[in-house]
Amino acid sequence: MSSDTATSTGRAPTVYVPSSEALATVLAPGARPPRPSPLSASLTFSWRALLKIKHVPEQLFDVTAFPIIMVLMFTYLFGGALADSPRDYLQFFLPGIMVTSVVMITMYTGVGLNTDIEKGVFDRFRTLPVWRPAALVGMIVGDVLRYILAALVILTVGLVLGFRPEGGVLGVLAGIGLLVVFSFAFSWVWTFFGLILRSEKSVMGVSMMVLFPLTFLSNVFVDPSTMPGWLQAFVKANPITHLVSSVRAAMAGTTDASAMMWIVLWSAAFIVIFGTLTMYRYNRR
Repeated sequence: MSSDTATSTGRAPTVYVPSSEALATVLAPGARPPRPSPLSASLTFSWRALLKIKHVPEQLFDVTAFPIIMVLMFTYLFGGALADSPRDYLQFFLPGIMVTSVVMITMYTGVGLNTDIEKGVFDRFRTLPVWRPAALVGMIVGDVLRYILAALVILTVGLVLGFRPEGGVLGVLAGIGLLVVFSFAFSWVWTFFGLILRSEKSVMGVSMMVLFPLTFLSNVFVDPSTMPGWLQAFVKANPITHLVSSVRAAMAGTTDASAMMWIVLWSAAFIVIFGTLTMYRYNRR
């Protein structure tokens, strides 16, 4: 009897209560799957970041075409004026432009995070029974591939143009390793801005306002000794200067102990300070 008929006759509608046997048949029996470990969850989100590149390959423009343009433009624009020839300038310049290009693309970590937040994707991630920071850590680890790819693209172009690292393969690997470690730590700065700013354009605007002074007011393009004294003070305290010095020394087959010490301290500070601020904001958003 339908509910309308039961109501018209004054009788209460019949309510079907399933038995425990019926519920057991519908619901899958067995133990609940184990909760994924923090490492497993982080790697899963890293794979998600790589899949985004697979489905939108245009994202690789900033790690392929942009570095090539930077190397060619600055080598032939400044090489003749600042050194005997563009090839001689390239020996000094290439480690610096590698640092500049990779550090520049770290801002896309914050841009991507802000985009996911605006689309509501991270609200769904927060409801999953996984380690809470896994979504953020996995996203940054996935971006490490972009940093390595950009560094390799610049190195390849440099070798074609005449760059010859005296440190050999081990020196190049050490330099790229230092760059990737610093970039991973520096990415936490942009995750924090990605959480507190309202749009991806705001994240890009703030990041460019920070990155341009850091990268251009450094030892990337010229020796700081040619600069005014007041500017040298800023350049010598600049973390990008320390990073360039470390990478340049590694590729030359030497070691800049002071610069490497500063890179370790800067990287640890970025992770501790901005990693903590990011998780605090993420947990309370």
